[in-house]
Amino acid sequence: MKRAKGEQDPSPSPSPGSPPEICKKLRTQLSGEPDDQEEEEEEEEEEEAAFGCDWSRLPQEILLHIFQYLPLLDRAFASQVCRGWNEAFHMPELWRCFEFELNQPASSSTESAEAACDILSQLVNCSLKTLGLISTARPSFMELPKSHFISALTVVFVNSKSLSSLKIDDTPVDDPSLKVLVANNSDTLKLLKMSSCPHVSPAGILCVADQCHGLRELALNYHLLSDELLLALSSERHVHLEHLRIDVVSENPGQHFRAIKKSSWDAMVRHSPNFNLVMYFFLYDEDEFRPFFVEEIPVTHLYFGRSVSKDVLGRVGLHCPRLVELVVCANGLRPLDEELIRIAKRCTRLSAIGLGECEVSCSAFVEFVKMCGRRLSQLSIMEEVLIPDHKYSLDDIHWEVSKHLGRVWFPDMMPTW
Repeated sequence: MKRAKGEQDPSPSPSPGSPPEICKKLRTQLSGEPDDQEEEEEEEEEEEAAFGCDWSRLPQEILLHIFQYLPLLDRAFASQVCRGWNEAFHMPELWRCFEFELNQPASSSTESAEAACDILSQLVNCSLKTLGLISTARPSFMELPKSHFISALTVVFVNSKSLSSLKIDDTPVDDPSLKVLVANNSDTLKLLKMSSCPHVSPAGILCVADQCHGLRELALNYHLLSDELLLALSSERHVHLEHLRIDVVSENPGQHFRAIKKSSWDAMVRHSPNFNLVMYFFLYDEDEFRPFFVEEIPVTHLYFGRSVSKDVLGRVGLHCPRLVELVVCANGLRPLDEELIRIAKRCTRLSAIGLGECEVSCSAFVEFVKMCGRRLSQLSIMEEVLIPDHKYSLDDIHWEVSKHLGRVWFPDMMPTW
């Protein structure tokens, strides 16, 4: 209750030599804290007494709103403050989305990953809609004991019942845990992203496709791709797939990749004619490309993260009629004039291209832009890619390309993809 103005405080103020003041001075001397810090603490105490602020008694609705803005680990720390905050931490409404990105330095990554799994293990009364466990640093979730990770994941899969989005890149998830996922969330799962999960087999991902008929987006490594998977995604019971992302990664030079039948890709196109097939290639040598682009493939977005040969790019022009975007980070010292013209001629949907450490003559590049026309919404070409010839210099090409694009264009000084 506030005192009226001018009203006397009934409690006597302590004298300078009273025991409380002496103890306070003694604590200051022993701790070595400056007098101004003591004054700040006294001011805080006075404010708390004046306003009656007790953070442990905040309404749970307000706590829930605050907790939603906290990173996951900070939520866990805050739950240890008092009983009320711990109750707010376990409110199901707080755990509709659980997204944790492991991007700390190596010294603390493992501890953070373990903490994330500990939090997951506590969510027995929560129904998650979105779960994301993503590693952008090393060590990753793969450094955790597999049993600890799978146990935490199982808690979520069993209790959620309505999981719609699952992103678990670079984790020790395995086939049995995917069966638990399917058994409890088959009617609601719409997005599954699980690149770099070595404990999952093609049979495990096929189980998901067979049961989760509402799956619209799927991202996985090429070693999990199979003809059976594409046919399962093309069944009458399955909804139209919107995005399929495939990472083609070579762990060791000379790695063998099996080919996917053209009939399987055709079935996918018939079932989902507008789906995007995004493929990332990180291969070491040309031999590893042998199974690819031999027959027509419905790829729409194609990225070559390492050097790719003229022959492979020539096959891209022949067998990728649905291509919308192409990025070539490196090629070599042989000009790509013929390959670029072939791509412009055969890939009539192409609207974005990026070229890095390659060589293209200025004349061929202008012809390529002229053939593609104004449908090229993104044209990212490094300046050193363009080789002047008898027809165009580097000064001329800016104006010529801008004329065919219908907008001002300059070569890039740095990659923009």
